[in-house]
Amino acid sequence: MNIRKATEGDIDALILMRWEFTLEHQPGVSDDFEFFATECRAFLEEAIRGERWHIWIAEVDGVIASHMYMQLIDKVPRPGRITYPFAYMTNVYTDPEYRSRGIGSQLLQTIREWAAASKYEFIIVWPSEEGREFYSRNGYTLCNDPMELYL
Repeated sequence: MNIRKATEGDIDALILMRWEFTLEHQPGVSDDFEFFATECRAFLEEAIRGERWHIWIAEVDGVIASHMYMQLIDKVPRPGRITYPFAYMTNVYTDPEYRSRGIGSQLLQTIREWAAASKYEFIIVWPSEEGREFYSRNGYTLCNDPMELYL
């Protein structure tokens, strides 16, 4: 297995995986794939070229088996300490063919080491109900729920 950051050469596979991820969890979605792919491609090109998004992938025999997207969130500086960003984890997905092999856990461990070496303050993720056990096994703990305002 090869764990690395995504490159522009991975965009087509990442678009398809996002499509499959959505259909797996929301089978009633009936969107135009080409319209979605155009929007997703623009997002991924900017994310991969930029410095705020870090898309990590796990390859098995040259196939992307799993991915996790990290967005850096800056904190407002505070007197008396150096302020480091935190990382927001989203779009965590492992292709069903590769699940229950420890791939996601290895990817999380690589991300944990990268985040610690980069001095990010913490990683936050809003897991689905089914994902909570996975994150718990990998050292994540529940925290107070945030508040939100839907617009």
